Amino acid sequence: MKITILGAAGGEVTGSAYLVEFRGSRVLFDCGLFQGHHGVETLNRPPVDGGAAPLAAVVLTHAHLDHTGRLPLLVRTGFRGAVFATPATIDMTGLILRDAAKLQAQDAERLNRGRQRAGEAPVAPLYSLAEAERILQQLRPVPYHEPVVVAPGLSVRFVEAGHMLGSASLQVEAGDAGARRTVVFSGDLGPKGAPILRDAEPLAQADTVFLESTYGDRDHRPFAETVEEFIAVLRQAVAQKSKVLVPTFAVGRAQLLTALLAWIFREKHVEPFPVFLDSPMAIEASHIYARHPELFDDEMVAFLKAKPLAADLATMKMTATPEESRQINGCPGPCLIMAGAGMCNAGRILHHLRHNLWDPAAHVIIAGFQGNGTLGRLLVDGAKRVTIFGEPIAVKAQIHTLGGFSAHAGQTDLAAWFAPLAVSRPRVLLTHGEDGPRTALARRLAETHGLTPMLPALGEVVEV
Repeated sequence: MKITILGAAGGEVTGSAYLVEFRGSRVLFDCGLFQGHHGVETLNRPPVDGGAAPLAAVVLTHAHLDHTGRLPLLVRTGFRGAVFATPATIDMTGLILRDAAKLQAQDAERLNRGRQRAGEAPVAPLYSLAEAERILQQLRPVPYHEPVVVAPGLSVRFVEAGHMLGSASLQVEAGDAGARRTVVFSGDLGPKGAPILRDAEPLAQADTVFLESTYGDRDHRPFAETVEEFIAVLRQAVAQKSKVLVPTFAVGRAQLLTALLAWIFREKHVEPFPVFLDSPMAIEASHIYARHPELFDDEMVAFLKAKPLAADLATMKMTATPEESRQINGCPGPCLIMAGAGMCNAGRILHHLRHNLWDPAAHVIIAGFQGNGTLGRLLVDGAKRVTIFGEPIAVKAQIHTLGGFSAHAGQTDLAAWFAPLAVSRPRVLLTHGEDGPRTALARRLAETHGLTPMLPALGEVVEV
């Protein structure tokens, strides 16, 4: 078996993709979009071509754009095979790819207006909505724990990864009973004890492990402490009648914060005040969550059984239309606005930041990973001035970084998840992490287990 690493390697976090070649068949594991720093978009091309050996199938760990965002490009290569994923991942992938195609069309239209005035040739979006719809027709549901044959001699078993609704780690079995090898793709792992979803399931045996390392150099602040800090910010905002802006990933983070606000209001930690979920995508993602209660952990099931979320969130308004979003600007504080994008690199949050970043009374809560080169990273790093829509904006609002809400496991949880696999002495390759985090995680695994993890480069080929 030969595995070519086509993304999320060499210190790059996004663009996850692995091409597995076995007995003449080619299977792609994840097909993610490169995002973040300037110039990375040049990597967004089909990860494979039609080739002499057509792609047999694609297998997805989860629906986030950095794991699914290049799927529509496969249509251009003639790929007509199955894309295997859990049922919830299929629902979420449809939402995410349709949104991505629409945004790309809007971005191209805006860019082309300027190019036309400059006498330059127009540019096309990365892919069309029609191409996204075509690849979505090829998605096939796979339940957790039941192995599925994706190519001759190659089967995959999905287990809970605890990262987002429907996320999975993949245990790949290659060969026959007499000569079998096991490769594990961790996918993105969630932190132990996070609300709503069940914890990531450990695996016990592998010959080769591809392990994510997004936060391989540190642990997040304990969730309970982060909740207390969140409550403190809300209390201060209520007392000062201030606005709280939360750049929010539409899938996962928005649902976590919504459930947390319901709990805060139910337990009277803060009296209810206006909350806006200003994201059509987050609204639809919340509906998808509601359709998959079978994936909730026991605590969430009990919380919903005691009282529906809507009863606790009477002051919450979902603003789907642009006009509703604009009306929020006239809403006095206290209020909380959740809007995408989570890294402040696009979406409605940019408008809210433009209207409020200069206000010393405003609060901005950064509650997730911020990629290099993004506006969110600039705010986390203490920038005093930023540019939004070409306009310089002074940063006087209070910036709060709440790392305990991350959907990624920290170093301790990554090491704990890997520990049962270490017994089988596998080869370990650390991907999906910047150089600092994956070097730190490699050091910890070496010290604990006497292994020497590899830090592969983009395009590197691994023989199994």
